[in-house]
Amino acid sequence: MPGTYSQILLHLVFSTKRREPWITQDVAERLYPYMGGIVRAEKGVLYDIGGIEDHIHLYLRWRPDATVSDLMRTVKARSSKWVHDAFPSLGAFAWQEGYSVFTVSKSQEGAVKAYIAGQREHHEREDFRSELIRLLRLHGIEFDERYVFE
Repeated sequence: MPGTYSQILLHLVFSTKRREPWITQDVAERLYPYMGGIVRAEKGVLYDIGGIEDHIHLYLRWRPDATVSDLMRTVKARSSKWVHDAFPSLGAFAWQEGYSVFTVSKSQEGAVKAYIAGQREHHEREDFRSELIRLLRLHGIEFDERYVFE
């Protein structure tokens, strides 16, 4: 086969350090497009982004010749620097150390986009901790609950 063809669709979730509520509406309105630019610069395609004050969800297509960990390192480092530069009052802003990543079937794309779009309403009923643990279990990911939120 002469070419490489892939459809690597990912739902990524990560929070601010100690789940601090730093991502206000005015920050989000500028941060989300900036993060989309980072993904594009790394040759990915961001399909959706959203969240609330203490965490973010990204839905994207990733490339087969690069690692998710490299993408996340780049997204977090560049966006943290940008937040510090664009919002000097957020000098303590930082992302959590890790992240969660879930593969997505193209047939579930609409459900993932709706889920990301409904984050504000969703978190009126469920906190981030419960949400993440539910997602990990739903996707059959083994974890020790003691270390999920260090």
